[in-house]
Amino acid sequence: MTTRLITETRTDGVRILTLDGAATRNSIGPANYADLAAAVVDAGSDPAVRALVLTGAGGFFSSGGNVASLRASRSLPLSDVSRNTDLLGAMILALRACPKPVIAAIEGGAAGAGLALALACDMIAAAHDAKFTAAYVRIGLTPDGGTTHFLREALPRQLASEICLLGRPVEAGRLHAAGAINRLAPPGGALAAALELAQACAAGAAGAISVIKAEIEQAP
Repeated sequence: MTTRLITETRTDGVRILTLDGAATRNSIGPANYADLAAAVVDAGSDPAVRALVLTGAGGFFSSGGNVASLRASRSLPLSDVSRNTDLLGAMILALRACPKPVIAAIEGGAAGAGLALALACDMIAAAHDAKFTAAYVRIGLTPDGGTTHFLREALPRQLASEICLLGRPVEAGRLHAAGAINRLAPPGGALAAALELAQACAAGAAGAISVIKAEIEQAP
């Protein structure tokens, strides 16, 4: 996988950030955490950008971290693990701190850190056949990137526990019914649904939307 994972396009005040590593189902890791964080910060500071859409190439959002790398990380020095964790945290925090609405467009699925990325966005549009997975438990690891926090924030404790403790894929329809997904779309239609949400935000009062997003983020 190349270090540069993100491609950018613009339409009607919306910047689309695409995870573009389809050969690995858009897996992400320490080599590109900073790239995505920088892209989000740049879009957030651009007055021409009123909203962002985060999506993945090749019909899949993101498979998260490479499993072999995750296993290998257990033998890394603590300093290396801490640095990688800090980079992941900075990427997630960039999404949460962005003053513009960020909408995830999910085709195929989101797993591991890819699930954390999706949940860190302000809204989610997903194809109805997309799957969401936190499979860390299967390789003896705990979820990272704020996954447990975001799941508990968005879902009843029992469903969040099922997702993390069993590590099995959960269908988009089930998460939509629970309120964690804003729009369901036919396969291939998630980006269009996300753009519709983003353009509706872009048409609003930018100052008010920024304050509203901050107030939601700070709410207990």
